[in-house]
Amino acid sequence: MQTTDEKSVVKKMMLKRTALFSAHQKLGAKLIDFGGWEMPVQYSSITDEHLAVRNAAGIFDISHMGEVTVSGAGAAEFLNRTLTNDIRKLAPGLGQYTLMCHERGGVIDDLYAYQLSAGVYLLVVNASRVPDDVAWLQAQAAKFSGDLRLTDASHNYSAVAVQGPRVKEFISAIIPGASISAKRVNAVTDLKKNEIGGFHFENHCVLASRTGYTGEDGFEIVGEDEAIRRVWNQSLEIGRPFGLKPCGLGARDTLRTEVCYPLYGHELDEQTTPIEAGLGFFVALDKGDFNGRAVLAEQKSAGAKKKLVAFKMTEKSAPPRPQYLIWVNGASAGIVTSGTQSPSLNLGIGMGYVPPDLAKPETMIEIEIRGKRSPAVIVPKPIFKPAKG
Repeated sequence: MQTTDEKSVVKKMMLKRTALFSAHQKLGAKLIDFGGWEMPVQYSSITDEHLAVRNAAGIFDISHMGEVTVSGAGAAEFLNRTLTNDIRKLAPGLGQYTLMCHERGGVIDDLYAYQLSAGVYLLVVNASRVPDDVAWLQAQAAKFSGDLRLTDASHNYSAVAVQGPRVKEFISAIIPGASISAKRVNAVTDLKKNEIGGFHFENHCVLASRTGYTGEDGFEIVGEDEAIRRVWNQSLEIGRPFGLKPCGLGARDTLRTEVCYPLYGHELDEQTTPIEAGLGFFVALDKGDFNGRAVLAEQKSAGAKKKLVAFKMTEKSAPPRPQYLIWVNGASAGIVTSGTQSPSLNLGIGMGYVPPDLAKPETMIEIEIRGKRSPAVIVPKPIFKPAKG
């Protein structure tokens, strides 16, 4: 019979590692299990890394994310039946945030869809959802009669996110020259938000998109393992004079919570719809039928039974955490989905679901923290609005 320590060792041996794992070790990162991956949660401190991204620049390993390619003459029609946003709005080099729902409107995953060229799309999906997403897409593809090729390409790619207001000052020194595919631009900094281009990088090719998960300007770079190792090393060297620091999952979480970006398994799951999550902007009800449309249209018309809200603590307290209860007027009214101490605001913040009639900004609520109810107030999203340079 295995001891607890032996079970822990076995579990650790089973964790997947990205191509940057040794780089994280050399930098002294604290490593944790995140969705079956051994990933850095922090290098120095979460606050230090968070503020580096808000004020200068940070680089994240996002190689655990999944990549699925969808191509063929029927690719656009298939994706429009399977995803909530309107894929017809994309041209080569453009991307969009979208969601994949089942027939009851619940979210299977939220993702980014890019059109790389005519009839060729790249889906970037959440790490923890890759097996479920691929299985769902394959099941939908089996019912689709058009010309379609669907490939789980996750094992072919690594990726980094370089985020922060100063990134545009040095990113062209890392990814030099004009693009060679997707969005045609003279320099990587000519990409606009949600645009993606293919670039030569040394003797490799990489995809660079102007997207991110922090609320700051920045780029996500996808390529083969060796290319991304070199991008990582060059970014740390070239970006250091601009204040760039390596950042872990801890800062990634506090950054996205401040700007109210949802995280699958927290704000989103198969029992929650995009309408309930406040993501109706990314649901194109006018494009024709798609998975979950009937339920989502009904919720849009009649209203959902719960609504995602953001809140700030109004007094000093321990940070709110997921699964803590939300109280209104002495009655349990909802549950926290994400909560943390905001390094930018130096107070507790979070998101959670409450009934729609209790969701108005300035509504006073209480968060049950360690058995004590602490006062908070519902606020408009985002909780923190980054400065735009």
